[in-house]
Amino acid sequence: MPGAVDAIDLSDIEFWSEPYAVREAAFAALRAERPISFYKEPELEGIEVGPGYWALTRHADVVEASKHPQLFCSGRGTNIFDMPEPFLDFFGSMINMDDPRHARLRRIVSRGFTPKYLNDLSGYVQEVATEIVDGVIDKGECDFVTDVAALLPLRIILDLMGIPRSEEKYVFDRTNIILSSGDPEYVSENPNEVVMQLLNAGQELAALVTELAEARLKDPKDDLTTALITADVDGEQLTTAELASFFILLVAAGNETTRNAISHGLLVLTEHPAERDKWMADFEGLAPTAIEEIVRWATPVIHFRRTVTEDGTRIGDREFDAGDKVVLFYNSANRDEAAFADPFRFDVTRTPNDHVGFGGPGPHFCLGAHLARREITVMFRELFKRLPDIHSVGPPAQLRSNFINGIKHLRAEFTPGG
Repeated sequence: MPGAVDAIDLSDIEFWSEPYAVREAAFAALRAERPISFYKEPELEGIEVGPGYWALTRHADVVEASKHPQLFCSGRGTNIFDMPEPFLDFFGSMINMDDPRHARLRRIVSRGFTPKYLNDLSGYVQEVATEIVDGVIDKGECDFVTDVAALLPLRIILDLMGIPRSEEKYVFDRTNIILSSGDPEYVSENPNEVVMQLLNAGQELAALVTELAEARLKDPKDDLTTALITADVDGEQLTTAELASFFILLVAAGNETTRNAISHGLLVLTEHPAERDKWMADFEGLAPTAIEEIVRWATPVIHFRRTVTEDGTRIGDREFDAGDKVVLFYNSANRDEAAFADPFRFDVTRTPNDHVGFGGPGPHFCLGAHLARREITVMFRELFKRLPDIHSVGPPAQLRSNFINGIKHLRAEFTPGG
């Protein structure tokens, strides 16, 4: 409809409360008519309103910006709004860094995320998935998010770090606050209190892992905390402050993104029973393509921001000035008709599938992608094997967020006992 694009406001939080179909239709209109569009920044309590941002909605443009971090930098922040500088590293760790700082930190922490090390975890991930299904199998129903999807990545991260299971709810609640985007289920409805709640949650997680790191320096264990705090790469080591901020990133990103991919996975497989049956008939053969399709479909992280570093920088026919904010909307890129054949069709055999669900190509591609794929695969293998008729019931409770494509709650039913 003429003028429909003018009515779209990606900065309006109410837009992100709309059903998925409404949001997808809006982004389809933007890709077709105004693929690079400018928006005023939302007004947030306690945050100075910035100059506005350009939204990239096409796959090719998101990929182009991702491949040139020297022109589209992360060091000035990856949220749309400008965080006070001390908070950039604290809440974002290396995702809010540019080289050489980013490269240094990634070199050190990647020692704990090598493909060989993660492959060795296969049996352990299976044990945790079995344990989670054991906890619901006789009930016949559950909140799939809190009882299944959220537990797998959270427990694996805590166990790897050497953090006791008794801290599971403590960590879970604080990551929900950090990534809540103001959703009233997780934070106060009083906007004056939200920033303080966010800071307190981050400080409490940092204190937890700092205390653990100091203990591991005195008494090393066979866990990821010891590996990270003692890692020596070209004579460089993590400080306890760097480890604390990386832990906040790890539990927030590693928990939230994988849990939402699994949650969206059950929802879309319920909505597309023929694709579910196809995958169940050849689970191992189709798992690689099915997992990539689930990640494309879910796109757990909706966007990241970059900042232009040089005047005259171009994307397509748009020229930017140094300091311009450019926001990469991965959710829109993953539905781009120019990049995917029939992008609104869920297809467990889709290939090629050059989605940006783990970020675009470049130095900021998700460090935990290999682990996430492993966790999603193991979880659905266990579900299909032991709860073959599990399905979602009713609409999901969507997270009210323009940053995380989250599902807070999703009712699931299945035959008790499997």
